[in-house]
Amino acid sequence: EEQLVELGGGLVQAGGSLRLSCVASGFTFTRHTIGWFRQAPGKEREGVSCIRRSDGSTYYEDSAKGRFTISIDNAKKTVYLQMNSLKPEDAAVYFCAADSVARCDSTWSRRRVMDVWGKGTLVTVSS
Repeated sequence: EEQLVELGGGLVQAGGSLRLSCVASGFTFTRHTIGWFRQAPGKEREGVSCIRRSDGSTYYEDSAKGRFTISIDNAKKTVYLQMNSLKPEDAAVYFCAADSVARCDSTWSRRRVMDVWGKGTLVTVSS
């Protein structure tokens, strides 16, 4: 079974950091784009960042640029999202997703159909 499991959510003060992990199992994401979305209460799901396993290229939404870093450990089949300088508006459920045809660019955020979605991890940022 193809599966993505998100880890690392929690409560952090504004200005703090968290590192989210997305562990893949049941498939080899050789040609996949993998990345993160988030959804805050009452808001639509929005893209955050993505990375292409094949060449390591990355993309960040404006909200994440300069504060978040996405990376991949192919041996561990894990994608990380290092989030620094967190703001209250970053609070959301963060979802990991992978897709074999998605591009890792501005189109990532508009995608709603993915090969695999994780169940999400909650990030809470206190002010």
